[in-house]
Amino acid sequence: SPGKGTSHPPLCPPGIKCGGVLSAPSGNFSSPNFPGLYPYETECTWLIVVAEGSSVLLSFSHFELEYHAACAYDYLQVYNGAARDQGNLLGTFCGHSPPPPFSSAWHVMAIVFRSDRHVAKRGFAAAYQKDACGGQLTGLSGEITSPRYPESYPNEAECRWSIGGAGGPLTLVFTDFQVEGGQGCTFDYVALFDGPTTAAPRLGRYCGSARPPRTVVRVVGWFALIFSFPFVPRAGECQEVFTTIKGNLSSPRYPNFYPNNLKCQWSIRLPLRYRVKVFFLDMELEGRSSLTGSCDYDHLAAFDGGAENGSLLGRWCGRESLAPIPSRSNQLLLVLHTDRNTAKRGFSIAYVGGK
Repeated sequence: SPGKGTSHPPLCPPGIKCGGVLSAPSGNFSSPNFPGLYPYETECTWLIVVAEGSSVLLSFSHFELEYHAACAYDYLQVYNGAARDQGNLLGTFCGHSPPPPFSSAWHVMAIVFRSDRHVAKRGFAAAYQKDACGGQLTGLSGEITSPRYPESYPNEAECRWSIGGAGGPLTLVFTDFQVEGGQGCTFDYVALFDGPTTAAPRLGRYCGSARPPRTVVRVVGWFALIFSFPFVPRAGECQEVFTTIKGNLSSPRYPNFYPNNLKCQWSIRLPLRYRVKVFFLDMELEGRSSLTGSCDYDHLAAFDGGAENGSLLGRWCGRESLAPIPSRSNQLLLVLHTDRNTAKRGFSIAYVGGK
């Protein structure tokens, strides 16, 4: 420890912009002195507060902090809410791998940057925006609308609201309702759940132009509302079976960005005694998780045989140059999963069968 009387730079040096409350619908912030080196022994806290009923989307365009395996020196922490406790901590980051994009569970997010007395780097640059699609509402009353209301809502998204916490009865009234219809509401829909998550019993699923029942009353606690308007693939775009000896396939909309919230399957089924070899012509998916180093977000997987319970031949994400993948049987299954954040160009694949 430093000797008595030793002086060090203060935690927030005079004249250095460091932290604050960000309440605009969108904005940018960065480490002190960015893109220059950040100062030593500095601690900054940014509190992002958007309208209740919304959530915060946070992303990083640059990230360069001193590296330590446990991020014990310089680090950045992201909290889901205002309180700095471990229960709200979304992650601690350092080094050169940027954090993944974050979406808060409610309308407040806190970001803490801390540097020690040794080794300075360029720091980080971040952007945030209000996501008017989902969030947590705890007031005695309030109003929620679909994105862009009263204009048409966009395609390919899912909004989740948790409503409650006041401790008494809850009443939900739909004053306007125009959602794409369809048998069984399999396309766009609004769903209500008797609790704060989709694990609770479902109260109803609605679509079309008829307003749902005027009131949904809970005796106590919470209910959840989901508004889903998913990507609906064209025939063969996301589920296809190939039986020819050779062929090509690609992610939906390739080479443009693929949609979010997808699970696509391509099954290659050749005659007995044939084997399948898959060639990756191009691939760009969302990258690996900086926390686990694994393909936890968007990923492509290959299975030997015609089902996902077959032997896993590989699981990929990011931008990788991959060697051809051979099957051990006459069937091979490719499965693409995408989540609600971050889309990329996707992939293009060729396959050929041989004995």
